[in-house]
Amino acid sequence: MKTINDVTKTVSRKESILQFGEGNFLRAFVDWQVDVANEKTDFNSNVVIVQPLANGLSKMINDQKGLYTTITRGIRDNEVVEDYRKITSVSRCINVYDEFDKYMELSKSEDLKFVVSNTTESGISYLENCKLDDAPAASFPAKVTQFLFSRYNSFDKKGHGLTFIPCELIDKNGDNLKAIILQYAKEWNLGDDFISWVKEECTFTNSLVDRIVTGYPRNEADKICEKIGYKDNLLDTAELFHLWVIETDKDVNTLKEALPLEKAGLNVVFTDDMSFYRTRKVRILNGTHTLMVLAAHLYGITTVDEALNDETVYKFIKEGLFDEIIESMDGDKEMLLDYASDVLTRFKNPFLNHQVLAISLNSTSKFKTRDLPSLLSYVEKNKKIPQALSFSIASLIRFYKGSGIENRSMKGFYNDSEYLIKDDESVLEFFETLYKENDEANADSRKIIVNKVLSNSKWWGLDLTQIDSLEESVVKHFDAICEKGMKTALSEFVNRNN
Repeated sequence: MKTINDVTKTVSRKESILQFGEGNFLRAFVDWQVDVANEKTDFNSNVVIVQPLANGLSKMINDQKGLYTTITRGIRDNEVVEDYRKITSVSRCINVYDEFDKYMELSKSEDLKFVVSNTTESGISYLENCKLDDAPAASFPAKVTQFLFSRYNSFDKKGHGLTFIPCELIDKNGDNLKAIILQYAKEWNLGDDFISWVKEECTFTNSLVDRIVTGYPRNEADKICEKIGYKDNLLDTAELFHLWVIETDKDVNTLKEALPLEKAGLNVVFTDDMSFYRTRKVRILNGTHTLMVLAAHLYGITTVDEALNDETVYKFIKEGLFDEIIESMDGDKEMLLDYASDVLTRFKNPFLNHQVLAISLNSTSKFKTRDLPSLLSYVEKNKKIPQALSFSIASLIRFYKGSGIENRSMKGFYNDSEYLIKDDESVLEFFETLYKENDEANADSRKIIVNKVLSNSKWWGLDLTQIDSLEESVVKHFDAICEKGMKTALSEFVNRNN
């Protein structure tokens, strides 16, 4: 079989984007968008990737001369759609551990304008003992500080700053990256002039990324290569939907013109305040996931699309999303409803095979950040308890019944089936002890279980038993789940008004 290099030519363009991270997400999100912009505008730019960890894909990427295929798949206008695109926007990949000199040489490039990254949520963090003369420094921000100091010393002290657009899934990712770079600059005694240059000449945006990337389709790779007619070891699959919100405290229009993604028809928002978009994503997309996955698992559902295709679970999801989460939110109602509709379409995507148990990881902290704000806002606005969110808490409490803690996991049991509950060990220990001391088959014990969970202000940031009628509501749903089983309890819940 031919290879992708046999059927596709590389395209020589200016390397205007430095990318930290060679993983599936950035290649199917940022590099895919750059490729579209190259096709539809005069952007004419390539991405040079830096492999930020010692082990990675740099050799494989360079063996294919940066070429690879994205397959974006999903449902559009009620029809299954598959889009194939040969990506030519990546010029090369530098393994900074083997090619530190190449990395530092790139800092002197006149063409370089942007830096993007996805080094995981823990990547934007400060590590002690990183030094300027390390080759390279261990942490991602320290590597960037080395790069910027070299760039600063390679040009006049004015200009040649870079625009950073981090994609790590933390709030204020650009602000955090900037703060750590400045911390290293002070620690390494790089001078006030350099610090001023970073502050004045470089732009650190905050960004929000939204696309589910499923990566290399291991089980389908041979079939896909046969279909497209060439071998590609870097196939990258993703959903059709994409959204990139980029927040800058500098001139929005200048950034929009320099990075013509919106001009290329891509779903990119440039703004001076991304708070609405972040809240919308966290509470609608992530919040709906967390609202339903534990109940869905106990109900017998395996994947998210299966949940959307089950009449009972779908009714539960719709009530929680439209009647409670959206009802609790401020902002443009039409934008909220449109996004919610997109989210449900995405959830139905048969290609994602999104396991509900995978989403269950750290459900206690996820409920606090994703769903508790909706619950509290709903109560404040409507002076009553949102019942689907209350049922979700009851489902969480029953899901966390387990024993045998090992490596941040605990064995859970329901309907003679076993599953893994994954969370911080302190959370698992709390529930293991709670269920050892209280039998959920006993009504009085169930009240104790619910009370101890809701009153754990260390988890929730407040004592939830102080919210009028919430404890009573959760106990009612918890009783139904324990006495009747999840299938009956959920069915009766969604049909209670019929």
